[in-house]
Amino acid sequence: MNIALHKTITSIQGAITLPGSKSISNRVLMIKALSGLDFNIENLSNSDDTHLLQEALHSYPHNSVINIGHAGTDMRFLTAFLALKATSIQLTGSERMLQRPIKPLVSALQLLGADISYTNIEGYPPLLIKGRSIKGGYISVQSDISSQFISALLLVAPYFENGLQLELKGNIVSKPYINMTIEIMKQFGAQVTWQDHLIKVEAKAYSYPHKTYTIESDWSAASYYYSIVALSKIGTQLTLKYLSKNSLQADAASDSLFLKFGVTTKYLNNYEIVLEKTADQHTAYFQYDFTDAPDIAQTIVCTCIALNIPFKINGLQTLNIKETNRIDALRNEWLKADIQLDATLNSMEFNKHISPIQFVANLKTYNDHRMAMSFAPLALITNLVIEHADVVSKSYPQFWEHLHYIGIKHQTI
Repeated sequence: MNIALHKTITSIQGAITLPGSKSISNRVLMIKALSGLDFNIENLSNSDDTHLLQEALHSYPHNSVINIGHAGTDMRFLTAFLALKATSIQLTGSERMLQRPIKPLVSALQLLGADISYTNIEGYPPLLIKGRSIKGGYISVQSDISSQFISALLLVAPYFENGLQLELKGNIVSKPYINMTIEIMKQFGAQVTWQDHLIKVEAKAYSYPHKTYTIESDWSAASYYYSIVALSKIGTQLTLKYLSKNSLQADAASDSLFLKFGVTTKYLNNYEIVLEKTADQHTAYFQYDFTDAPDIAQTIVCTCIALNIPFKINGLQTLNIKETNRIDALRNEWLKADIQLDATLNSMEFNKHISPIQFVANLKTYNDHRMAMSFAPLALITNLVIEHADVVSKSYPQFWEHLHYIGIKHQTI
């Protein structure tokens, strides 16, 4: 479906209960499936990716083919999970998924003892995985491509016969996501140490003494509301529920980043935060390295352009292997408003625009939920149409409903 967003002239206000973190949800589901532990999960993400992972984990003993669509995390996590299971499975996905490289993870698992082969093009899905016991031991991997490769290995490592000694080579991207994986593993009794570039995981099964595990809400989803408040008038407030100041999520960096755009964050005792536009932007030029938090880069790009703040950002090297090449997608869609973005493989730069922003063509989403949601706050300054807007279900199915609730009107066309 396509959605037309109408330039918002009323005040933005309200309180939103964000979905559970997809990143935390998928890690906890993996641990539960690996361990066989019996506990309830509260506030589990209702995203497409999490639903697909649940279905795969429930169905793998009975199916010979698992298709995870666009879900990149699912592809990486399931590759490692199925390598340990006594079954033969073909793991495949959407056309875009078959273009996303997976060789570093597969090669590492093969060296550790897994039986995985490519059924089409070497280095890319589909994969034929014949599960069996894995000895484990020492392995080194490049850590400048995708943190999900590393997290996939770590999550299953307690079930390797000899555990895992994982040496990280090169500059580490999305480091907070690796730390999130380790900290969640520790919550389930795993023995993990990380010193310098070496992570060690003991061969000790997961355990959990509690009956319930509660998932924190999604800080990535929160970033879009930060953008909305940044583009609103001074005094605008929004309340977001079930977020913590001491979050494991990388995108919790939104609270400090958006200070530069005049948005403050107040943390309440009941795991609520209040966003408030307290001043005009506090920066004339924005610079930031998104190596640790690449998922909010698109949101920041759109916010800066909307506020006419020139920027130079880097650490974008993982954006070209996401649901789409996000660097190219941003450049293509902003050209529709006559905005030129200069980019390399890992950086992007913008100088001030002269004319008011106005889109003369529909915005494409490229099967990328974050393209749809990062452009949506622009309804505070212009009309726009977003194609295939239902792509947001990948991580945040209620997104359009929640925008309507706080005062951003739209209609399906």
